[in-house]
Amino acid sequence: MTETRRLVLDRIRGALAAAPAEPVRVPRDYERAPACGPADSERFAEMVAEYRAQVLRVDAASIAATIATLVGPEATVAIPSGLPPEWVGGIRIVADDTENPLTVTELDGTDAVVTGCALGIAATGTIVLDAGPTQGRRALTLVPDHHICVVFTDQIVDTVPQAFAALDPSRPLTFISGPSATSDIELSRVEGVHGPRTLDVLLVTG
Repeated sequence: MTETRRLVLDRIRGALAAAPAEPVRVPRDYERAPACGPADSERFAEMVAEYRAQVLRVDAASIAATIATLVGPEATVAIPSGLPPEWVGGIRIVADDTENPLTVTELDGTDAVVTGCALGIAATGTIVLDAGPTQGRRALTLVPDHHICVVFTDQIVDTVPQAFAALDPSRPLTFISGPSATSDIELSRVEGVHGPRTLDVLLVTG
């Protein structure tokens, strides 16, 4: 260490010792109460759209027809084994389950994946998956380039603390805020780096 640098550091230490900085007090009064009543589904839809995902408002009877329109007549769609069959009626599907999991190559060869979710967060437009029956293992939603996620309005909570209060932390949790994207390289946004390039959210009322 040079003498000049030592002198500068000594002066900084002396100044800090004479007037120590006040500790930063971070408020922790988050809204932790479990969700009570319907959350703000309109805010959820607006926040999801901010991430360049498409939000389609449908009723339960229109889920299959909407998915068929999104993927096209020749598409092959991957699904978790616990997905309700009525969601993909008339669509060519390949099911993934623990006893017969699809390989990465097979997943990469599909045109899309359809899942449900554990819940959605209105404040951030985030969808949370917890590997439940309608969601399947994590690879199922990371390899295909197009993710179609079905979210019911009664699955939406308002805040992140409410979400954590409702989730089981021992389960494998995946938080999705829009299509996979990064801006690490020269601040240029690139989509589809760590997961699906396209995210369509079916927001189901009732």
